[in-house]
Amino acid sequence: MGANDGDRRRIAGPRMGRHRIKASGRGSRAACVWPPFFLSAPLLSAPSFPPPLAWETRPMTSRLTTLPPGSEALEKTALTLGFVPLTDCVPLVVALEKGFFAGQGLTVTLSKEPSWSNIRDKLMVGLLDGAHMLTGLALAMSAGVGSLTAPTRTAHALGLNGNAITVSEELYRSMLAADPEAMAGRPMSARALKRVVAANAAAGLPPLTFGVVFSVANHAYQIRHWLAAAGLDPDRDVRLITVPPPRMVAALKAGDIVGFCVGEPWNSLAVHEGVGRVLITGHELWNNGPEKVLGVLAAWADANPNTHRAVIRALIEAQRWLDEPANRVEAAALLADPRYVGLPADVLEPSLTGRFRYGQGEAEVALPDFHVFHRYAASFPWRSHALWLLAQMVRWGQIADSTDLAALAAGVYDAELHRQAKRDLGEAVPLTDTKLEGAHAAPWLLEEATAPIPMGPDLFHDRGIFDPTDPLAALRPETPRVVPGPPPPVSLPAAGAPADGAAKPAD
Repeated sequence: MGANDGDRRRIAGPRMGRHRIKASGRGSRAACVWPPFFLSAPLLSAPSFPPPLAWETRPMTSRLTTLPPGSEALEKTALTLGFVPLTDCVPLVVALEKGFFAGQGLTVTLSKEPSWSNIRDKLMVGLLDGAHMLTGLALAMSAGVGSLTAPTRTAHALGLNGNAITVSEELYRSMLAADPEAMAGRPMSARALKRVVAANAAAGLPPLTFGVVFSVANHAYQIRHWLAAAGLDPDRDVRLITVPPPRMVAALKAGDIVGFCVGEPWNSLAVHEGVGRVLITGHELWNNGPEKVLGVLAAWADANPNTHRAVIRALIEAQRWLDEPANRVEAAALLADPRYVGLPADVLEPSLTGRFRYGQGEAEVALPDFHVFHRYAASFPWRSHALWLLAQMVRWGQIADSTDLAALAAGVYDAELHRQAKRDLGEAVPLTDTKLEGAHAAPWLLEEATAPIPMGPDLFHDRGIFDPTDPLAALRPETPRVVPGPPPPVSLPAAGAPADGAAKPAD
């Protein structure tokens, strides 16, 4: 997709094990029991880390009042849905707190999980009916990447955008000294970072270490795409390690990583605490690119089609409520509850209200599409999004290039069930499963729908085009692309690189 694709190598490193949560009752401080590599790696054992987060275990359950028409056909009414504490779990929170689940005849309990491996493992063993899930994880589980194969399905997207790449203040200063011109423009490229990497290599320093939330996360592919577009090799020029989202800022403070790509509110927390600066937002990396989905096992979806459809209807209603600007401050207040994200509302509000700061002391910037939940057909499960992610898995050696990507995407993405739920609510819905990605620099109108749907721009930061009918085209050597030449090394103060072996490669 981007420039200088380089070799498509397998990502090295051990798989993440399961996490367990122990608690001794409501309001108690729960102990997170981390898998073996977390216990042995300095990343999570350094004394500079704060104690593990206290995971609130009080049940979060919807209150069913009156049964809606057709609720008698639901195969299951009591559900447990998992989530990781991130701003984009908010559709689940709103659906619960504002009564949208109850309005569909559902009694829902939300289960707060510390990591994406927890979501995966609990879904696989049946402890969760469904979950707030990384788009890439739903595809990876079906393909058997990083775990046992567990056919997974999604018929609903929880929104667009929401991530950012943030670096430490020290690395930011080094990049500014290396290439002030590159640091002045937006969207910001990794050109200045490439100069810092070259200077560090010339000085014999180990590669800089960046955190990603999971090796198959959108975040991992976004930062790889961004690095590669500047001519950096994500597997050789830097190190990528897995850090659960709530641990990112602590890892940055401890010096175990020099930057990360993560969802909100953890970028805003780094800015709020003065330990990091945002270089580029998810919207700048890919205007209105995919983020989380509602993920369920395929067997569960087959056994509970009416219940699945009711959950989707409730989430559509919640996301419609969320895209009313007047409701965003209330949404931040809901997330501030310790049962959900548990950070101050003034940390949660910037990205939700579209008044974002890239760094402490910088002026607010209007970014109204930092999070998009309903407009632009945001909840539709576009198969072209799935195909882009699968192409990245091929590019970085996680699946073979002989994989039938179209069949894999079709097996995971159930657009027809989403259409049924949208029609139940009288909303317009796309009639096509794919669209050309990266082709629209301005708002446009999707005509191939039950009624025309206003859509947002979908540019990539490198201005590439992704054609879902030929998803591997960008990986071929003959595909035209701009490859920036290597900048000359410059003499810089060494940007903080962790001691060799101080962090764990991404699983």
